[in-house]
Amino acid sequence: MTTGHRITIEPSGRHVRVVHDGQVLAESDRSLVLRETGCPERYYFPAEDVRLDLLTPSGTHTRCPFKGDASYWSLPGAADLVWAYPEPKPDVAEIKDHLCFYEVEVF
Repeated sequence: MTTGHRITIEPSGRHVRVVHDGQVLAESDRSLVLRETGCPERYYFPAEDVRLDLLTPSGTHTRCPFKGDASYWSLPGAADLVWAYPEPKPDVAEIKDHLCFYEVEVF
């Protein structure tokens, strides 16, 4: 990693949930918390704990020099609400098969 840039990933140890327009999209006691220099904490949910049936893959793809290439999913009226790194870089391999949302409730 670049000098001064740091990413840590660990089990959150908390109950986390994503609700959008009253609909629970994800809920887990097994999420990972990713902390990255200059970025807010992000919770990554195991795919099994996400309502994938409600999400539609979008055409959006971004590249992070530290995590790799991200793919996005949307809901009607909520474009690119969730993302994942299908083939994350080795330093963040733990987030493979996990999805991340912009807004998360932590309990």
